[in-house]
Amino acid sequence: MDIILQIIVSGLATGGVYGLIALGLVLIYKATSVLNLAMGEFMTIGAFICLTVLTQFHAPFYVAFLFTLLFAFVLGVVVERVILRPLIGKPIISVIMVTIGLGVVLRGLMYMIWTPVYRNFPDIFPPKPLNLGFAIVPSGLLWGFIFAVIGTLIFLSIFKFSRTGVAMRATANDQQAAQSMGINVRWVFALAWSFGAMASVIGGIVIGNLSGISVYMGDIGLRVLAVIILGGLDSIGGAILGGFIIGVLENLAGFYIDPLVGGGIKNVAPFFILVFILVIRPHGLFGKKTIERV
Repeated sequence: MDIILQIIVSGLATGGVYGLIALGLVLIYKATSVLNLAMGEFMTIGAFICLTVLTQFHAPFYVAFLFTLLFAFVLGVVVERVILRPLIGKPIISVIMVTIGLGVVLRGLMYMIWTPVYRNFPDIFPPKPLNLGFAIVPSGLLWGFIFAVIGTLIFLSIFKFSRTGVAMRATANDQQAAQSMGINVRWVFALAWSFGAMASVIGGIVIGNLSGISVYMGDIGLRVLAVIILGGLDSIGGAILGGFIIGVLENLAGFYIDPLVGGGIKNVAPFFILVFILVIRPHGLFGKKTIERV
């Protein structure tokens, strides 16, 4: 029983990070109806920026962290205004393909700047683990979960209680009505992309601290896609709950099934869940079920 509890606790901690990154995807989708398939590259470039500021400029972690958030905010605004704004009104498949191309371009830039060499983060968190009595949470997972919870609460507070959040929710419900009420819809789009980028880079920093970083770390973004489809593309609560579910099931698959098949199941378990959810409940656990008449 202790081993199972340990696996579940570790899965919940990992799932909290998945949920934070998924929250960024949902914020963008709710406000703009665009599914950003370059989120994994956003996450990776944020981790590289933070690592560079830490190691090359020898800045304290809080300085590197704030600089990375500022970079993510600017990146979100630039991507929305320069790349996606001209595509307003175009077929959705065109926009999706542009986000895929954006991810490839960002990965290529990271390849040229930082090379594919695997890198480790310096020690930025206290090494002492948390002993819960029934399970032990390693320092990296503990602080990663703390960052994920704080980041999630901040973004939820902005979305639920601030004027900016009200504008984003109004835009998500009806863009034309929001514009008629004086809301700058284009600026809301830019903010949604910026907030999404900021959520992703926080997740990238946490994951980079846990397992190191390389230009291929963005593949984790595909796992996050499984998270938001499980929870519902337009559900903030579903993104968070989906992160916990995927994190726990991933760990359980790694512990029970990997030894039987020689490994690898842990990495593909989210995609088995993805296919299952799409077949049984295409709109996810909490997503809105829409019906189109043709």
